[in-house]
Amino acid sequence: MFGFARKKTPPATAQTAKDRLQILLAHERSSSGTAEADYLPMLQRDIVAAIRKHVPIGDKDVDVRMERGDNMSSLEINIDLPAVKSN
Repeated sequence: MFGFARKKTPPATAQTAKDRLQILLAHERSSSGTAEADYLPMLQRDIVAAIRKHVPIGDKDVDVRMERGDNMSSLEINIDLPAVKSN
């Protein structure tokens, strides 16, 4: 009866992004190493789309890099955010 007054909870975009990253990294670890070229562009597009919901940025404002070591792989994401306008 009063369900219309309840505010719907927004999707947990941070958790979704984290889950996707974990899946992609697990896939990368199990593959021969050629997967990096396959999923990094898709990952970059997903990250840009998620950030665009809150901040106006372009595709070239996000840099995604993968570094592989013997025991660890790291994913580096650099985002060039626009300057905040002061009133």
